[in-house]
Amino acid sequence: MAPWAEAELSALNPLRAVWLTLTAAFLLTLLLQLLPPGLLPGCAIFQDLIRYGKTKCGEPPRPAACRAFDVPKRYFSHFYIISVLWNGFLLWCLTQSLFLGAPFPSWLHGLLRILGAAQFQGGELALSAFLVLVFLWLHSLRRLFECLYISVFSNVMIHVVQYCFGLVYYVLVGLTVLSQVPMDGRNAYVTGKNVLMQARWFHILGMMMFIWSSAHQYKCHVILSNLRKNKAEEVPYFHFALVSANYIASNDHNQSSILLLGSWMLELLQPHWAMKIKVTP
Repeated sequence: MAPWAEAELSALNPLRAVWLTLTAAFLLTLLLQLLPPGLLPGCAIFQDLIRYGKTKCGEPPRPAACRAFDVPKRYFSHFYIISVLWNGFLLWCLTQSLFLGAPFPSWLHGLLRILGAAQFQGGELALSAFLVLVFLWLHSLRRLFECLYISVFSNVMIHVVQYCFGLVYYVLVGLTVLSQVPMDGRNAYVTGKNVLMQARWFHILGMMMFIWSSAHQYKCHVILSNLRKNKAEEVPYFHFALVSANYIASNDHNQSSILLLGSWMLELLQPHWAMKIKVTP
C-alpha cells in the first residue's frame, strides 16, 4: 500500500468513517437515480425513500405500505429543537473549558476520545471550533424560530428514514466540531494564554459571511411563507414568475400566478438553500 494511503487510513477515526460512509451512500443514490427504472429492483421503494415533500405527490398513488413510513414535514422543527438543546450543551461545555478552565464531563470526554478527538496537537484550532459551534447553535435557534413562527408547512410528507437522519445529523455535526478541539486530559488545549489571541482575518470573514447569509436566508423564508398565508391556511398551486427586485404578491390567493422577487429570487431558483450552504458547517 502506498505511504499516503496508509497515512490516510491511520487518520480515519470513527467520525470521519461515518461522514465518508454517508458521502458514499449519497453518491451511490445519485448514480442509482440515473439508471433506467426497469434495471433497479424495488424501484418504487427506492423512489419513495429518496423523494421528499411535494415530489412524493402525484400519479400514480403511492402504495399503502410506503405511506406507513410517512412523517409530516412540519416535524422539521424537531431537528432544530434537538440541535438547540444538544449543541447548546456542547457549546456550554466548551465555553466553560476555554474561558474558565472547567473540565469536560467524563462521559463526554470519553465519547470524544472514542470519536477521535486530538490530543495536544493544533491548539490554534480551539477558537475556530468555538466559533463554528456558536454559529451552528445560532443557526439552529433561528431556524427553530422560523419553523414555529414564520414557516407555513403544507400537508406533504417525508420518509421516516429522512426524519431520523435529520435528528442524527445535528447530533453528529456538534460532536464533529467539538472533536476538532485539541484536548489536554479533560480540558481543551489552547496555544497561548488567551483563546481570543488566536483571532485571524478568516475568523472575521467567516463571521461576516455567516451574518450576511443568515439574514438573506431569513428573508427568503419570509418571502416564501407569505405565499402560503391565507385565511384557510391552504396551499394552492402557483405558477411562479421571477421578474424584478422586490417581492410582489396579489392579495387574491386564487390567482394562478405570483411574482417572486427579491433576496436573490431572480438570480437563483432556490436562494434559501444557497444561503444554507454558506451558513451551516
